[in-house]
Amino acid sequence: MKAKPSPWRLALFLATSGHSGVDRIMKNFIAELAKRPVTVDLLHVQGHGPYLEAVPANVRVVALGTRHVQSSLLKLVHYLRSDNPDAFLCDKDRVNRTALIASAMAGYQGRLVVRLGTTVSKNLEGRGFVHRLLQYWSIRHLYTRAYAVAVPSQGAAEDLHTIASFPQGFVRVLPSPVVSDTIHALSREPIDHPWFASNAAPVILGAGELCERKDFATLLRAFAALSRHTDSRLVILGKGKKRRALEKLAHDLGIADRVWFPGFVDNPYAYMAKARLFVLSSTCEGLPVVLMEALALGTPVVSTDCPSGPREILDHGRYGPLVPVKSPVQLAQAMARVLAHPPSKETLMGAVARYHIQSATDAYLQLLGYSGSLSI
Repeated sequence: MKAKPSPWRLALFLATSGHSGVDRIMKNFIAELAKRPVTVDLLHVQGHGPYLEAVPANVRVVALGTRHVQSSLLKLVHYLRSDNPDAFLCDKDRVNRTALIASAMAGYQGRLVVRLGTTVSKNLEGRGFVHRLLQYWSIRHLYTRAYAVAVPSQGAAEDLHTIASFPQGFVRVLPSPVVSDTIHALSREPIDHPWFASNAAPVILGAGELCERKDFATLLRAFAALSRHTDSRLVILGKGKKRRALEKLAHDLGIADRVWFPGFVDNPYAYMAKARLFVLSSTCEGLPVVLMEALALGTPVVSTDCPSGPREILDHGRYGPLVPVKSPVQLAQAMARVLAHPPSKETLMGAVARYHIQSATDAYLQLLGYSGSLSI
């Protein structure tokens, strides 16, 4: 009697903040994998996400027993030798670098795919010399040990090709698993705040880590200009090192009474669905998840034309205005135009159909070498 074949096994090595777009992407990916006949090992570094509210039956959380990605190297080598997964997916350079070195040390022969979710050269502009040198070195000299590099946008792919001479087809543009029925259900939850009452002034929403790259300072300046002639409110979801500086800027601009920083919230979709406008003010992205989520809920958007992603998502401005980065006057003008003449919900929701988690998960599984049926 033949032994029953083992299910196809995928290892995920991640070390996220617990509140980023990558967290939401990977949670969606894992939730969709729960519906497939595969086994998933989620390799966990203490103090890092993604944090799962409930662990699916086909997911095994493998605690590496370390607090830092780099110190998990030997544990990762041991895992790869003992468990030998069919495929291995990791995300972000520090994690990718550790995984690539561990796979070489372990003699791992499975399919290793590394992912980068940002436009690398722009993301590194504000980093220190050593940090930039290390990441450029790892991309040029380690990444070719992988089967492929997955990126979320064509702009991010083109940027990688300016950094390293990768062979044709090595860098793959894959849609991020963002749109699901879950976000629509969550969007209907109430918000206990007077600004979201049915007869209240329009709410403009921003969301993301409160860091330099998201450039909420430009959004605050644009809102200050807009509020001189439009009664509205600004809500910025997220936490980060720039919170105090942003609160001070709001005070200095005289708009502190019309700006609210709720911090990190478990359900941003309720805010997105009830806002009259969503604004992305970033100076650099890979493919901004929040922009796709807002569109999926039918919320009008305005975005900076930053590298990379917004131009692709918005089809060169067809689904929402694109303005230069760090241009508060132009951002305010675009916000006013969209508030006055918002596109239809149906048009906006149709713009992100290709980012549905089922089809995006299929694309990842195909790249990872899964040979089973992709349709469910």
